[in-house]
Amino acid sequence: MICDFLYYICPIFKLTERSDIFFNFLIVFSMNIYIANIPFKAKDNDLRELFEQYGEVQSAKIIMDKVTQRSRGFGFVEMSDDAEAREAIESLNGADFMGKTLVVNEARPRTDNPDGNRGGGGFNRRPNRSI
Repeated sequence: MICDFLYYICPIFKLTERSDIFFNFLIVFSMNIYIANIPFKAKDNDLRELFEQYGEVQSAKIIMDKVTQRSRGFGFVEMSDDAEAREAIESLNGADFMGKTLVVNEARPRTDNPDGNRGGGGFNRRPNRSI
């Protein structure tokens, strides 16, 4: 029934099979959770196991530095049920994980700057002055 609704009302969800439509509809409404202060020795699977205590985890990803291939100390977990995700956030925010205190919040949408600048800088700002 809901697949028919999505198929006829929402042309964005028109795919070859209606089951795919329903699956994609569910993913759109899952909750993405931001986790900071993750220990460097932790792996994606460790994060997944931690959050699976509270419900179904769709994905768990620790963000890695592109150059050094080391953990950057934060990551994201996507959970399919909002209530389970909120319970995980409440329970795990401030909890000890492998010797570090986690910071857990609902992830905010990423904001894109039109010029692609992510801030920082400060190096060599002054024009070269000769005396």
